Amino acid sequence: MIQKATVIGSGVMGHGIAQVFALVGIPVHLYDLTKEKLRNAFDSINKNLDLYVKNELISPREKEQALKQIQMTTNLEESLVDSKFVIEAIPEVLQLKWDLYRSLETICTQDVIIASNTSTIPLTTLIQHSTYPERFIIAHFLNPAPLVPLVEVIKHECTSKRVIDTTMSLLKSIGKTPILLKKEIQGFVVNRIQAALLREALALIDEDIVSMEDMDKIIKDGPGFRWAFIGPIETVDFGGLDTWKRIFDILFPDLDNRQSSPEFINKLVAQNKLGSKTGEGIYPYKDTSIDDVLTERDSNFLRLLKIKAKQQIIEK
Repeated sequence: MIQKATVIGSGVMGHGIAQVFALVGIPVHLYDLTKEKLRNAFDSINKNLDLYVKNELISPREKEQALKQIQMTTNLEESLVDSKFVIEAIPEVLQLKWDLYRSLETICTQDVIIASNTSTIPLTTLIQHSTYPERFIIAHFLNPAPLVPLVEVIKHECTSKRVIDTTMSLLKSIGKTPILLKKEIQGFVVNRIQAALLREALALIDEDIVSMEDMDKIIKDGPGFRWAFIGPIETVDFGGLDTWKRIFDILFPDLDNRQSSPEFINKLVAQNKLGSKTGEGIYPYKDTSIDDVLTERDSNFLRLLKIKAKQQIIEK
């Protein structure tokens, strides 16, 4: 059992992962390059935990206990003391990751597991220059990391059984649903499924079949409503394979199969309209409080988690 963990990178994903460890009582070191980044991370964690208290998932006392489990530092060696599980959530720049791994392998003993939260870079590429490739694994948390149960786990043919088993066990112990991919694939599974859905959704918007607002309603109040408790494969079974075979045969030849982004997305990116972070994307956000929107989103996620937790108790 892992007694202490280290998270490298205190951005949205990094501090979220650190919060997950802390909430279950696992001491965690959170490392970043500057004290300012760490202060911002602490403020975000503190705010997130306040939301947990407000939604009665934890008590004020449990919040304070969780915060005490997090030690922040700008000293890499200090962050690795006694840690047997290290996960990096630094920017998706390959050279940065290679440089970090070189430092980690210089400092860490051979038995320390090194995980990456990458969502795009294959493990085969990440471990190209590693001394002990058998210790590396990908644990891809989804944003927001404290709230989304799923974690994609990607191994390499040289990843040791001990590393796989320990990682899976650790993720389950912190309340996650780890899924071990049978083999490596570009984009893993979640991003491929999201990209496939978005390709068709954006094509229908681009072709003026449906508005942006209605597309979001279609997914949220249609398939998304069902998928919270019954997956798409189960949906096919309950709908009848004969029925779905007819749907597949009719629709598959007609579905969008473009090989690049829709033109209206390209234009928005060229205009630096990148979404909420720039005040405008597909939707405008200039008169919107992003913090309020995210707080409402996370409150809804917390309520959903409570419902799913009750369902799991009933199923047991």
